[in-house]
Amino acid sequence: MTASAAGAFIALEGGEGAGKSTQGGLLATHLRGSGRQVVWTREPGGTPASEAIRAIVLSPEFEGLEPRAEALLFAAARGEHAARVIRPAIERGAVVICDRYIDSSVAYQGYGRSLGSGAVRDLSLWATGGLLPDLTILLDVDPVIGLARLSNPDRLEAEPLDYHRAVRAGFLQLAADDPSRYLTLDASCDVDDIARAIADRVDAALSSREAG
Repeated sequence: MTASAAGAFIALEGGEGAGKSTQGGLLATHLRGSGRQVVWTREPGGTPASEAIRAIVLSPEFEGLEPRAEALLFAAARGEHAARVIRPAIERGAVVICDRYIDSSVAYQGYGRSLGSGAVRDLSLWATGGLLPDLTILLDVDPVIGLARLSNPDRLEAEPLDYHRAVRAGFLQLAADDPSRYLTLDASCDVDDIARAIADRVDAALSSREAG
């Protein structure tokens, strides 16, 4: 199930230090400048309950959290977020831009924790009632470059380099499996160049939806 035709749902994905927050903010500004209603949100988070879960799953205090418990916590936060923020915004005609969504769980827990991509994806699809983005923007960066951009790593960011390499491979595999729904960009390129490429693709996608 994809987002309702009333609005649109765009997810930003990628490894640590890829620039998702920067690009999401720039895209939100661009779309608002063209008169669109925009909801710019993040995962895990977006609601008080989901933010509380975020504090648990990203805190170094919980180093060594059991992988299945970790996956369940992310799915719980996502289900709450989808029900209370994402779906209502789409239904009122907004463009939802989300920093991370289901693909992050598939990459980080399915590939990084070796829980299996299908099982992790199915868990999040159940939690969200099958809600998928209309477009996923993957900002791809070598983990060596991305991790070097971080100043105060959280629990997942502090994982070994091999973990982050597995996460990156997971993201790239997801994009390769469904290329029509992804825009994959080199996150080591100039910030403004990346922003223009994203804006062009999103504008085209929104125009096509409205024309159809």
